Formats: sequence, structure tokens, C-alpha cells
Amino acid sequence: MTKDLAMEAKSVRRHDLWWRMLDSKIGIIPLPVYPLILALIAALVWLGKLPADLTTMIPLIALGAYTTAEIGKRLPLIRRIGGPAIFTVFLPSYLVHARLLPQSVVESVGTFTKQSNFLYLFIASIIVGSIFAMSRRILIAGFLKIFIPLLAGSLAALVTGTLTGALLGIGWKRALFFIVVPIMGGGIGEGALPLSLGYSTVLHVPQGDVFASVLPPVLFGNLVALLIAGALATFGRSRPALTGYGRLQPDAEGDVRALAPDREDIPSGLPPDATAIAAAGISAITLYLIGIVVQDVSGFPAPVLMLALAVTLKLVRAVSTRLREGSAAIYAFFAQCVTYPLIFAIGVAMTPWEKLVAALDPAIIAVIAVTVATITTTGFFVGRLIGLYPIDTAIVTACHSGQGGTGDVMILSAANRMELMPFAQIATRIGGAITVTLALIALRMMA
Repeated sequence: MTKDLAMEAKSVRRHDLWWRMLDSKIGIIPLPVYPLILALIAALVWLGKLPADLTTMIPLIALGAYTTAEIGKRLPLIRRIGGPAIFTVFLPSYLVHARLLPQSVVESVGTFTKQSNFLYLFIASIIVGSIFAMSRRILIAGFLKIFIPLLAGSLAALVTGTLTGALLGIGWKRALFFIVVPIMGGGIGEGALPLSLGYSTVLHVPQGDVFASVLPPVLFGNLVALLIAGALATFGRSRPALTGYGRLQPDAEGDVRALAPDREDIPSGLPPDATAIAAAGISAITLYLIGIVVQDVSGFPAPVLMLALAVTLKLVRAVSTRLREGSAAIYAFFAQCVTYPLIFAIGVAMTPWEKLVAALDPAIIAVIAVTVATITTTGFFVGRLIGLYPIDTAIVTACHSGQGGTGDVMILSAANRMELMPFAQIATRIGGAITVTLALIALRMMA
């Protein structure tokens, strides 16, 4: 009997050890599963049969993403300024350039990332999920106020960036149109590409040459914004009164809690079930598809329309309590589990190391740094002046220097502020569209 009890106790200890190992994770990957995925991916590469399908790419991208993020988390200084996000996007970019990643991996990840468009699934889930889950009163107050620091920061950055370029011998016109404007243009697809097309038409030069000139400021502007956002998050931990940790406005002092909550914002008291989560997911995708149809017909950017529709539905109380709670679950899943895999895929497929190195001219880097620092600093102080959390406001305005939707993901993940994605989209999409439009008008008038 004693021997049986001893064997049972030993079996329990073995199971407890195994369960603890399973509950220990590298990112979201259970520790015993990590070497298994690595071995299986290596086998597929060796056999020359690495498909770009969903079932293969999920573990491959997760493996790369959480490995690089883990490196960033463990570096003493870098980890405090967004190290996981920095390493997750820039390390794979370098590995591709140095041919240290197997070509089959690069091709499969690139094919999957570009054909699946899971960036837009991520953006739709984050935007719609966070807006639907947000308090209606906070949403109204935040959207009305964010335009003030955004406008002030943009104007200040245009002036300081252009003057810095003129003082460093770049020339004010080149600094303005080829460095400052691309930084605030809304990314690559929404900013650099339409700018290069418009500039080539006005200046009668090849579009490819123009694109090669405006792309590095976009990439480095995003990097500087990412570093500043990570530093602001670190600063917020020592000055908690200056940050809402993902909230833009102090609701306790903004008459939000003083008033009765909206009926749809009162918790149901039940956890969201699978159908509520699925309903939220299909609702987000439907809003994105509406944006795509309108974009094809009118040219109006799909993410901006999706954002406007989500806000409108929330404002007119068209979002039920259960849909709101399902949306919160969708948002939490994508923010916590998909962010690093997404930016790893971007690093492999969409971040050319050669273009980053091409912009290593000290004068250009100085203009980029001054421009982004001005946007965020102005956002910080103007936000504080009008009653917003200054750190969170500065992080949102930093997204105006971001690489489009991908940049918003990197910047907000570096600051651990994914809740700010709706406001970041205002800064990136609407702010970028206005910047590009005004720049093309101004250049045409000067030509």
C-alpha cells in the first residue's frame, strides 16, 4: 500500500512538472512545443516543401516573432524603449538582407503576408473591436479633442523640420517635400506611393527614383517614433499621473463617471460566448469590406471609412451590450496574440534593409529626428493643456510619423498602448491624407 502511494505521488509530481512546462511559454508558444515547431519547420525547409498556407505559416511566423521579441525583452536598455517591437521587425529585415534566413522561408512568408492581407484583418479587428468596446462618452470626448494636438504638432513639425534641413545644407524645399512630408504622409501605400506618383508628374522625373528618395524617411521616421513611444511608456511608469495607460482622457475628471453610463455600456454580467465573439469578428470584417467597395468606386481610403462607420455605429447606439463584449474579446485576442507575428511578417516581407541603410546620412537623420520629436513634444504639452493624458496624446501624435497601419501597430506595441489604435488611425490615415493632398497642391503651385 505504501509502495502504491509512493508511485502515485511520483506520478503526480511528473504530471505537475509537465503541466508547469506546458504553462511556461515563449510568447504564446508552450515551452515543450517550441522545439517541436522548430524541428518541423526545419524539416519542411530541408525537404523543399514549405507551403505558404495558413496552417504552416501560423507556427512559422509565431516561432520567428516570439523568438525575436524574446531577444528584445532581455536586452537591459533596449527593452525599455520598445525592444521587442524593434527586434521583431528590424532583425528579420537584416536577416533577409544578409541571406541568413532560408530563401524558402522568405518567399513563403512574403507570399502569405501579401496574399492573405492579414494586416487588414488585424487593423479591422483592432479598430472595430476597440471602438465598439469603448465607452461612448469617452469616445466622443477623445475624438473631438485629439485633432487639436494633432494639428498643432503637425504645423510645428513642418516648421522645425524644414528649418533644420535648411540649416544643415539640405535645402528647405528638399527637406520639406522629400523628408518632412513623407514622414507625415501616412506610410508607404497611403503616403510614399501617392507622393512619388504626384511628385514625378509635377517634376517630370521617374516615379521609381522619387519613391526611392521618399521611402527612407518613412521607415526611419517610424523607427524614431517607435523609440520615442517606448521611452514615453517607460517615463509613464515613473510618472503615472501623466498617463491613462491606453486611455486618452481622464474619465474620472471628465464628467464620464459622474453621469449615468449608456445602457449598452453596462456589463451583462456574463462572459462573451463563442457566438458573440464570432458576431463581433464578422461585423468588423463587414465594415472593412464596405470600405473596400467604396474605395474601389471612389478612391476614398477603406480604413478611414471603416473607422468612420464604426464610430458612427457606436455614436447612434447601434452596438448592443453582447456585441460590445464580443468585440472586446476580439480586440484582446488580436492585441495580445497577433501583434508580434504580424510585425515579424512585415519585417520579412515589407521592410527592405537596403532602403534603411540608404538613409543613414547624418543630416537626413537629424531632420527626421527633429520632425518626429517636435510632433510628439507638441502633442505632449498641447494634450496636457486641453485636459488629455499627455503621454498617451504624445504617443498618438507620434503615429502621425508612422509607417501607415503597420507603423501604428509597431509604435503602439512598443508603448504597450494598443487601446489607442482608433486615435492612431485618425493621426495616420486622416492626418496623412491631408498632408499628402496639401503637399501636392503646394508643389504644383511652386513648380
